[in-house]
Amino acid sequence: MDDPNADTEWNDILRAKGILPPKDEKRDDDLEDAFVEMVKAREAKLNSLENKELDELDELEDLEDDQILNEYRYKRMMEMKAQAVKEKYGEVTEISKPEFIKEVTEASKECYVVVHLYKDYIPVCKLMNRCLSELAQQFKATKFLKIVSDQCIPNYPDFNVPTLLIYGDGDIKANLVGAVQFGGMKMTTKSLRALLATYGAVPADKSEDDDEDRKTAPKKSIYQSRATAALSSDEEESDNDNGYY
Repeated sequence: MDDPNADTEWNDILRAKGILPPKDEKRDDDLEDAFVEMVKAREAKLNSLENKELDELDELEDLEDDQILNEYRYKRMMEMKAQAVKEKYGEVTEISKPEFIKEVTEASKECYVVVHLYKDYIPVCKLMNRCLSELAQQFKATKFLKIVSDQCIPNYPDFNVPTLLIYGDGDIKANLVGAVQFGGMKMTTKSLRALLATYGAVPADKSEDDDEDRKTAPKKSIYQSRATAALSSDEEESDNDNGYY
């Protein structure tokens, strides 16, 4: 019989209909606490269990309580499967204006979406596309898109690009306008990651920050053009003919 506490969409449906009891979060916590304490006692060097892979857990099979080990391995397998379902992107995809609502606004209900408004002839836009491509390969659970700026918003000024729109939970979280927001031609993948992490679009870098990247990383203040400000305005959400979503 399947574990009724497993994080599956089917079990969530059964819980919602009252067929399965609510998930026993306390039991999960107790199980993980017991496992961590046991491993700490027997394997002092293994101090980061949350990041252990399945093959590393296999090395601990001499622990006395096989039941806890097996249940913990099952829990990690479910977590890995759930993460694999989310990590389905991996590249910067070009979209057109008619696709915007589906590919951005609607899609952001399930994951973070980062949209680059760009022009090919502008060097800093090319640099940003390279940086975003690297980030897309690293963080496949985030959807990275690009669209020619004046195709997205008619008559959008070239001096406003590159522009990044960050969407999450079905709504716009930030719009960052102009090269200065990103450090201009000094922009790096690290500095861009740090910026996106402040809005939750990608995980923050836990490693030591590069001093140079700290200097060039943009501030949190947001400059909005009149056009992109409308993208985050509830009053303009239905004005699709003008390019606002």
